[in-house]
Amino acid sequence: MTNPSTDIPAVLVTGGARRIGAAFARGFAQAGWHVVIHCQASIDAAEELAAGLPSAEVVRADLADGEACRRLVQELAARLPRWRVLVNNAARFGEAAEPEDAMALYRVNALAPVTLAEAFLQLPEVADGRRVIHLTDQKVAHPNPDFPHYTMTKHALSSIVAGQQMAQDQAGRPQDRVLALAPGAILASLDQNDAEAERTHRLNLLRRRVTLDDMAGAALLLATGPLAGGQTLFVDCGQHLLRQPRDVIFMDPGGAAA
Repeated sequence: MTNPSTDIPAVLVTGGARRIGAAFARGFAQAGWHVVIHCQASIDAAEELAAGLPSAEVVRADLADGEACRRLVQELAARLPRWRVLVNNAARFGEAAEPEDAMALYRVNALAPVTLAEAFLQLPEVADGRRVIHLTDQKVAHPNPDFPHYTMTKHALSSIVAGQQMAQDQAGRPQDRVLALAPGAILASLDQNDAEAERTHRLNLLRRRVTLDDMAGAALLLATGPLAGGQTLFVDCGQHLLRQPRDVIFMDPGGAAA
């Protein structure tokens, strides 16, 4: 952990130790933010990442535990007066074979982000406003039959964005903004190898892959830009505008279901 300066803004990135979360952490750090990297099991990766950033620290919490979510917000708020942004990135991917597996997906992918956001938005006002960025998925605009329980959790999270923004507006705090960031295919999933990902992740209107830099830049735009709250920014090269019969990991390079 590095000692955070009270002179710079702070951001919490849940699931920030690896993959897209780590890209968010690096992007904010390069832009001059103090980065709080949340993890649960990936403590070694989180600490290694934090050690390489100018101002960063690691926190651990089980996001399936609602009380742990609320406690995390209160603990960070008590010592980070310029904590301005919450990036709800942590999620579980895959399919649920049993009802209890589906509920485990729901607790982390949908309920935890909402719980964290509610606690964060109840903190005292700050002059330049607070930002919540919920990570959803391009599937919320273009569902397909694969991974229905995962997709259900992202639809649930997406559905709350406008409502949470409306609550801030009605409370007289329109400077606080709740937004969603909906990525397309970025990194290899499940048993995909890099070559397969390189081919199938170009199945979008621009025929190019979404990069981690794209995602980091989009998060910074939502955190600092003039966008009105309650909106969703799709960063998927137009994937959500296509009618694809399967998840891209099950499609061949020509766009047909494998």
